Amino acid sequence: MKHLLNLLAAVALLVWGTNLVRTGVLRVFGANLRTLLARSMGNRFTAALSGMGVTALVQSSTATSLMTSSFVGQGLITLPAALAVMRGADVGTALMSVLFSFDLSWLSPLFIFVGVVLFISRQASTAGRVGRVLIGLGLMLLALEMVVQASGPMLASPIIKAMLGSLNSDIVLEIFMGALLAVLAYSSLAIVLLLAAMAASQVVPLDVALGLVLGANLGSGLLAVLTTAKSAIEVRQVTVGNLAFKLLGVLLVAPFIGLWLTYVQPQLPGAGPGVVLFHLGFNVVISVGFIGFTHWVADWVARLLPRDKAQSAAGRRPQHLDPSALATPSLAISCAAREALHQADVVESMMIGLHTVIRTDNLQLAEELRKLDDEVDGLYSAIKYYMTKISREALDEREGRRWADIISFTINMEQIGDIIERVLIDIEDKKIKKGRQFSEAGMEEINELHARLLDNLRLAMSVFLNGNVRDAQKLLEEKARFRDLERAYSTTHLMRLSDKTVQSIETSSLHIDLISELKRINSLLCSVAYPILESAGALAPSRLRAAVTPE
Repeated sequence: MKHLLNLLAAVALLVWGTNLVRTGVLRVFGANLRTLLARSMGNRFTAALSGMGVTALVQSSTATSLMTSSFVGQGLITLPAALAVMRGADVGTALMSVLFSFDLSWLSPLFIFVGVVLFISRQASTAGRVGRVLIGLGLMLLALEMVVQASGPMLASPIIKAMLGSLNSDIVLEIFMGALLAVLAYSSLAIVLLLAAMAASQVVPLDVALGLVLGANLGSGLLAVLTTAKSAIEVRQVTVGNLAFKLLGVLLVAPFIGLWLTYVQPQLPGAGPGVVLFHLGFNVVISVGFIGFTHWVADWVARLLPRDKAQSAAGRRPQHLDPSALATPSLAISCAAREALHQADVVESMMIGLHTVIRTDNLQLAEELRKLDDEVDGLYSAIKYYMTKISREALDEREGRRWADIISFTINMEQIGDIIERVLIDIEDKKIKKGRQFSEAGMEEINELHARLLDNLRLAMSVFLNGNVRDAQKLLEEKARFRDLERAYSTTHLMRLSDKTVQSIETSSLHIDLISELKRINSLLCSVAYPILESAGALAPSRLRAAVTPE
């Protein structure tokens, strides 16, 4: 029992070390890795090479699959290109298994020591994240050594021999068990390394280990399908297509395990290298052999999982909140910022439509615009929920400020949507249904305020995106001008009332409320500038010139 517990602990440590390396690399290089993938889609061969390189760093074909499928979901790359990336990704993880099969146990204490020092001393910085990667590498090497040490004494156990005997010569059961282990461990790399270590210690017969390796490859594809089960159709198409390639590869290679054992294995130094090289050979064969079939498989997957054209045209769901980016907090922040701009685009559409309703009294358009407020509210809820899933501990000081800025921006957009909805209801009740019109001078004032408001919205979006201090200062200057205009137009409206202008008298309440609400919207837009100016030290602590002392 003690030896079995030691083995299970070693397996758990191996899986955990793999997870630390994967998350650490994504947090340090995640944005750059995604950029590399996005820029290498010119043809299927460069796409495969980029997939190989990214997976070799991340040590997880599943992570590469999630990143690639998110590109397809956002319409950045085509499905055949994504499937080509995955052909290279499988080779990348196989190359890492070959590297780890060498005796690198002497590096384990060095990696762990240096990694812990970096992680503790500079946890929130890039150096701390690199330390996380080194800790993961050290734990993986330590775990592989523990597997060898724990599996030796288990050879004499008759129970273990009976269990292994039940797997012998049953390739279907071996593939099933290998797939199950890969799904449970969330890493085919960890399972392949475990099988190599156990085969080297003769705990698992070599033929059984090779069958389990095929299952582990199939399990990695199944894991990606399960992970994206609730994602958009475009995302699921990638993982299902990748699983189809793996299934075809297993069906093609499984009958030839005997030939490997007869002709290839005698040329290799041992069972451990035989396992990892068989894993590499399998992935090279299906990647090189099947890369020409990416278009055919993509067409088949597209027929199996057709896109919902109505939903795509509506554009009502979040477009940029990529779940796979959550493992890279800095990247997730960028995704949330892009979605916040999408929310602002919807608000801009509402604002333009509001002016049209005021001029044309279009009740149908007013109803459609009020429905857009539901979309703004939905985007706000989605962004807020997505932001809560980002690890704040993994953010540095600048990223932490950006996190707060995004939340503030989305709240302001949601409030602006609510204000526009209220204004539309007032216009319907007090103007359109009663057949009233603003005076010519009053309409010119509303046109001027609306035009300035639209310009300020676009300037606020630019400030939010770029953080330019000069644009932020300009936005606050516009706030002061807008406030002065609102006061001036309120005064001129009162003058028209004094002159007993009929249209001004009929729409007086609506006119005053409308320009007041436009001022509120402008204040919410201009609040984007405050965090940027405060960080730059360009914001005065108070608008009061001096304290007023009562006599």
